[in-house]
Amino acid sequence: MKSVFLSPHFPPNFYNFALRLREAGACVLGLSDEPWEALDYRLRDCLNEYYRVSNMHNYEEMVRAFGYFIHRYGLIDHVDSHNEYWLELEARLRTDFHIAGINMDDIQDIKRKSKMKARFEAAGLKVARGRVCLTPEDTKAFIAEVGYPVCAKPDVGVGAAKTFKIENDSQLEAYFFEKLPVDYIIEEFVSGQIVTFDGLVDKRGEIVFCSSLRYSKGVMEAVNEDTDIYYYICRDIEPALEACGRATLKAFDVRARFFHFEYFILDDGSIMPLEVNMRPPGGLTLDMFNYCFDFDVYQVWAQMLVNDTILKPAGRKHFVTYVGRKDHIGYSLDRHQVMQQYSPLIVHSERLNSVFAQAIGNEGYLLRDPQLEPLIEASEAIQARAIV
Repeated sequence: MKSVFLSPHFPPNFYNFALRLREAGACVLGLSDEPWEALDYRLRDCLNEYYRVSNMHNYEEMVRAFGYFIHRYGLIDHVDSHNEYWLELEARLRTDFHIAGINMDDIQDIKRKSKMKARFEAAGLKVARGRVCLTPEDTKAFIAEVGYPVCAKPDVGVGAAKTFKIENDSQLEAYFFEKLPVDYIIEEFVSGQIVTFDGLVDKRGEIVFCSSLRYSKGVMEAVNEDTDIYYYICRDIEPALEACGRATLKAFDVRARFFHFEYFILDDGSIMPLEVNMRPPGGLTLDMFNYCFDFDVYQVWAQMLVNDTILKPAGRKHFVTYVGRKDHIGYSLDRHQVMQQYSPLIVHSERLNSVFAQAIGNEGYLLRDPQLEPLIEASEAIQARAIV
């Protein structure tokens, strides 16, 4: 297998994908605009060859890079970045070079929230009322139908950047002034717990492993209020959520990919889909998978992709919690005290790239235990504010 890994240096832990691909027998070709010397030595050691372009947004350069790879190594079998930002570029390259996977015929349905909603409905899943509103008049007409509050978010967007909860006319006017110059989808505000259904499917669309995240607060709240957040992987998934997740996988015909689906669990226990992401969950969640299942998620993925070997885990052995902290918040425990006090639970900690800071913090801790209660107690203590 010849695999082109786009932007393989970001985020830093993604070098593991290249490593496991190479170990599985693939020819691993890196393609990015990052200088070779700036790549982590561990990544450089994994790559059969690296091609640097001046700008990954220049499609002509990307085509020339692929032409070079094909001339040197033969037809390309696989291209990916595992990154939402490059999803459309990947699709365009797959389409133009006849590579299996998500192509330009699929891309709008998995990038635009309005298109996702149509797929959910076609699969018989209940969704929040919403539509793309292009003008203030459209927006006001929709709000007249559903009433306040509503949620406004870019129809194409990652995370909770520039999303708004609008509860009255004055907030609506502020939204018109502050919104990005892109299409926004306006939805009735749904009161429920946001949960995820995440995992990996093989080439036949069968689940290799799956998990679910629970959050201390909404990511939109953490971004808009510039506060911190923690979240954890559950050991058990509600049957209704798993059924909805499996229906979503079928509706979007997901194959040989990671997935990260978001849902509401409503007060009556029913499940309402929110959006799909055809990539792994962000931040340190891939490492959380490893600590939950006691396996190597990168190896599981690579063996599935290269050799069609399915390494299914025995089960979710631990709850695993991510606890984020932001530099501008004063905490009662400093880093040394956190590491000393909670060392029996902490399995990993690191400074995070600034790209992730607004949503999940400047530094993160991973904690695990067979029981949830000690993790919640530790998470709350790690994020406890200093008394002023």
